[in-house]
Amino acid sequence: MIHRRALVRSAAAASLLPPAIGRAQSFPSKQLRILIASAPGGGMDIVARILAQELTRSAGLSVLVDNRPGGGGSIAAREALRAPSDGHTILLANVGILAVNPYAMKDAGYNPQTEMAPVCLVVDFSNVLVVHPSVPAKTLAEYLDLGRRPDGIDYGTSGIGSAGHLAGELLRARSGAKLNHVPFRGGGPAMNDLVAGHLPSVMASAPSAAGFLRDGRIRGLALTGGERTQFDPDLPTIAQSGFPGYAATNWYALVVSSKVPRELIASLNAIFTKALSAGEVRSAYAQQGMVTLGGTADQAAVHIARETEVWKKVIADAGIRLE
Repeated sequence: MIHRRALVRSAAAASLLPPAIGRAQSFPSKQLRILIASAPGGGMDIVARILAQELTRSAGLSVLVDNRPGGGGSIAAREALRAPSDGHTILLANVGILAVNPYAMKDAGYNPQTEMAPVCLVVDFSNVLVVHPSVPAKTLAEYLDLGRRPDGIDYGTSGIGSAGHLAGELLRARSGAKLNHVPFRGGGPAMNDLVAGHLPSVMASAPSAAGFLRDGRIRGLALTGGERTQFDPDLPTIAQSGFPGYAATNWYALVVSSKVPRELIASLNAIFTKALSAGEVRSAYAQQGMVTLGGTADQAAVHIARETEVWKKVIADAGIRLE
């Protein structure tokens, strides 16, 4: 039998714990919300939902994937910063949101270096240049020849400032072809227009293109990364197709407002890295052409800082402006 005096002593001891420890031990205390800057069906949406399903399956957590497309990711980013700093709102951000927009946009509306704190890296992957089967181009060289016509050729992406947009702008600068950017509110809508024949090409994320490529409903021309991948070993890279040194990979990271206490960020890191280590998650991402990352918050911070310096130079050298 537990005596009342013992209960009082236990309660008194608990009251002496630092507030930080108390917060971390009771976290999460409500539904987690993962904000993403794309519409349903795109690469970011696919990644978030695989992760959310694992968190529910293995940890019993309630997770909402909240799609906030538009503004080159700034709408979702600002929403993440407006949310209460209790750690329950997390932004799944791409290279554009974290490493590009502040340097390529006139006013991104947020500063990732001072207003955001990384939780962990999630995945890394190449984008892929894909075309509708009606487009008379089976190689990157033939595609760029179409782009050198007076009207050029249109290519869709998941939005302004997305990794696909950056890859397209870098290819335009390197090739001199007239590549006309058509931004969508996510990779899903862009792929839908491509498959329907309303758009000749898309610089797509591997997840959003994978199923359509396997079905033969679109044609892949080249990967944006520095190496061929298991996603499609026969698909060459842009660097291998006449542009040595070309590389524009995409990656996603989980971040929160820098106002979120560090002990809660540590709790989030433990929750998400455990989910990312699950075999089901790693397999699901691999099937979509992605490499699962994970790691510590500090490792994510180093990666983001390094990528920021890389893209800052690319933006300046290529004169890329995202408006």
